[in-house]
Amino acid sequence: MDNNTWKLFLHKEKQKKYFIKIINKINTDIICGKIIYPSKQYIFHIFNILNFEKLKVVILGQDPYHGINQANGLAFSVMPYVKKIPPTLQNIYKAINFDIPNFYIPNHGYLIDWVKQGIMLLNTILTVEANNAQSHANIGWEIFTDNIINVISTYYNNIVFLLWGKKAQQKIYLINQKKHLVLQTSHPSPYSYHKGFAHCQHFSQTNTYLRKHYIKPINWIIKNI
Repeated sequence: MDNNTWKLFLHKEKQKKYFIKIINKINTDIICGKIIYPSKQYIFHIFNILNFEKLKVVILGQDPYHGINQANGLAFSVMPYVKKIPPTLQNIYKAINFDIPNFYIPNHGYLIDWVKQGIMLLNTILTVEANNAQSHANIGWEIFTDNIINVISTYYNNIVFLLWGKKAQQKIYLINQKKHLVLQTSHPSPYSYHKGFAHCQHFSQTNTYLRKHYIKPINWIIKNI
């Protein structure tokens, strides 16, 4: 699927009743004085910057970071000017460092280098109230992102899906494992990092699979700012 096809799909999705309810909920929260992350211009950031013709990998997150000015519409990523890298992303870096030769820990948490190579960093819930994790669960985002996963599974071949943690793994039923690779392990949060994620080697396994199917592997190294 090319970007124009995706734009048409997203346009149709945004006309549906469930989606209109989501937007109304967010607007009402803002009117009531609640702070919602990410800011409006970044809610659909991944869909605006990802080249869908290059799609290779889908990494599923949960909901955005709920700290001040962290979330940027890319799962696990933060704004480039955020000095403190969130613990979950630090753990992702540690796991890559264990897995990939020559990987170094970058000085920031902005994952645009991965997106440019065809990695979709998709949260299953796209917004959150400040300092209130999972506050926008069950307002309809799961319908939207389930539809996204289903479209990718149906219309693409040889995509690598990285499902970290139980919530991400609940989406496996949407993925056709006969034509895609699904890798599962614990979530990279400090609570579950050592339950499998630390040494999961998903990053080298992803590249092995891509090479097997004559697809350019991912350069996991993120350039310092």
